Amino acid sequence: MTSGTPDAPDASNWITLFILSIVWGAAFMSMALALEGYGPLTVAAGRTGIGALALLILGSALGQGLGRVPGRQGWAMVSLIGLLNVALPFALLTWGLQYVPSAFAGVSMGASPLFVLPLAILFSPGESADLRRVIGIVVGFVGVIVLVVPGGELASGGENEMPGRLACVTATLCYAVGAILTRRAPPMPPLTLTGGMLLVATAVLAPFALIFDGLPEVSVSRATLALIFVGLCPTGIAFFLRVRIIQSAGMIFMSLVAYMVPVWAVIFGVFLMGEELQPSLYIAVLLIVAGVAAAQWSSLSRLFRR
Repeated sequence: MTSGTPDAPDASNWITLFILSIVWGAAFMSMALALEGYGPLTVAAGRTGIGALALLILGSALGQGLGRVPGRQGWAMVSLIGLLNVALPFALLTWGLQYVPSAFAGVSMGASPLFVLPLAILFSPGESADLRRVIGIVVGFVGVIVLVVPGGELASGGENEMPGRLACVTATLCYAVGAILTRRAPPMPPLTLTGGMLLVATAVLAPFALIFDGLPEVSVSRATLALIFVGLCPTGIAFFLRVRIIQSAGMIFMSLVAYMVPVWAVIFGVFLMGEELQPSLYIAVLLIVAGVAAAQWSSLSRLFRR
């Protein structure tokens, strides 16, 4: 059982964070592979459905089923998180991945703390905006601009390449909002919250997938195996770990995963997918990481002193 706190994350928090970074780093490659055989909304609905099924079965076995959601207020928050933190960003990511490399999508996730910090300052009384944080946020957002503005062809996305980039960055904003909402959710077991929000996301995405993608033709293929993997690991298991970290060690600590996910996404994209990346992407990574580090310097210093 994780026993860390936002002021003192323990060893299990750090280990979980590292595992989560690898699993999420592989998610973008897996989604790109799944798109070889399925439409974008089908991939989004499929991963949430598989993840929800796995977590609801596990949650029921461990006494953390949907019956542990605390009343209407709890269900309202679970539904809101399911919509903004799962359904919307998943749909945006899978659509965007049709037009940009998987490594690009992974790097865009590195900008998540840049959205989390301003939101935390606005909605958390204990957070403040000092000069270092402001400079860090500005530098980081310059990196986001470098990431989004075309600097050469990243993929054969044609006219949809720019919308694809914007879709990935918008998904990152959705994750940041979701982190704030998760921290403010009524107390409930992590499996309950995670399974509930994935179930809500599936209920939202499935009808749109049927309307726009049609009934999928399921076969034993690389795309199907990738979809099963992304549903079980980067969705079901990873979202459970994410909720557990946020509830235990806080959203600032959770945002540290943004330093690691882009690295794994680039490694998987370049070495396993054979993607060719433009120099502007690496410049964007440096600016984003530098900005996040400066903006989080006080929090990082406290974490590493303990």
